[in-house]
Amino acid sequence: MKFTFTKEEKSWILYDCANSAYSLIIVTAILPVYFKFVAGNAGVPAHDTTAYWGYVSSFSTLIISILAPLLGSLGDYLGNKKRFFRYSLWMGVIMTGALFFVPTDQWQLLLFTYTLSHVGYQAANLFYDAFITDVTNNERNNLVSSYGFGIGYIGSALLFIVAMLLINTSAFGLISSTQTIRLVFIMTTLWWLAFSIPMLRNVEQHYGLVKPRSPLKESCHRILETFKKIRKYKQVIGFMIAYFFFIDGVDTIITMATAFGVDMGVKTNTLLLVLLVLNIVVFPCTLVYGWLAQKYGTKIMLLTAIAVYFFICFYALFMKTVLDFWILGLLVGSSQGGIQALSRAYFARIIPKKQANEFFGFYNIFGKFSTVLGPILFSITTQLTGYSQLGIASLALLFLLGGFFMLRLKEAPITQDTKEVKE
Repeated sequence: MKFTFTKEEKSWILYDCANSAYSLIIVTAILPVYFKFVAGNAGVPAHDTTAYWGYVSSFSTLIISILAPLLGSLGDYLGNKKRFFRYSLWMGVIMTGALFFVPTDQWQLLLFTYTLSHVGYQAANLFYDAFITDVTNNERNNLVSSYGFGIGYIGSALLFIVAMLLINTSAFGLISSTQTIRLVFIMTTLWWLAFSIPMLRNVEQHYGLVKPRSPLKESCHRILETFKKIRKYKQVIGFMIAYFFFIDGVDTIITMATAFGVDMGVKTNTLLLVLLVLNIVVFPCTLVYGWLAQKYGTKIMLLTAIAVYFFICFYALFMKTVLDFWILGLLVGSSQGGIQALSRAYFARIIPKKQANEFFGFYNIFGKFSTVLGPILFSITTQLTGYSQLGIASLALLFLLGGFFMLRLKEAPITQDTKEVKE
């Protein structure tokens, strides 16, 4: 059966291409290595630079986690979702561009600028994820969400190839390697902005609540009311608990991957090549997860991805060579996009559409607060033992708990939307 995307679906999918470039180059690949280089030149020990990166990632996530319920609730009023998305997007884009101007001897300022860009990036994602209920329906959202992540990964891989080419040649000998890396930050900024244009032009909020006279006051009241009535949404609660644990492990592995590779002694060029191949592998694997979820159910495919990640943590204990790091990267690539895409699709099916932003705010609380725990668990384990492998292995507990709670849930409904919370 041929699957044709609508204009809104295509525009929404393309934003995944925009923000995935930031995730790969700024969060995962280039900036962490650059930060370790800058901080290392300032005399900061290697294992401490890894820990500082983990702590800052946790802090930026903590900020958006605290703000997520209020932002989500305000975004549910008709007209607000698009507006707040635009504000968050500009904050992230501007601060990413500002990385270019940070002096090479100011590692603290580099971390501060990254924190602001990461807050904008995560806030924009909160509203972007909630738009899935506006652009598609329950019957199509597995594939739409999977294509979003899949296109995002392959698109960011293309930019990553260009970035690697420039870094390895020092922009064909025109500028220094340090200046080239800073140029890549500008390229990422422009890429993020360019692929956001279809989303800004073509995607609109179709489901929402009538804006009251005092949106802020009413939003706070709605949050309290939802907390009181949340017990009626047992499937939502159960999924958010499971999501809290397993996405914690996923995001921590994404955030700490390059720092982990450096600690293992993997050369920078090899490390970047592994990340490139990972992003290419993610594309078809994410689509496969989407197709299989359509056939066998979203729940069973989420459990499959959790099992793969549990094995990854176990495998990390025995890693000694560059080949081991390659195998680890391919294993991550096989399920990273699938678990992210299907989590978003599953959650969108079990929440009321008119309150999608508010519920995605809670979704972000559980997801983002979990990513405060993960990097800290990784960082503390790494500092206490002196081995990053044990830091990765410690994350197995999170996947074990996530899988346990996921097993207790029902399959998400396909054709019938959950009703709104009654005021």
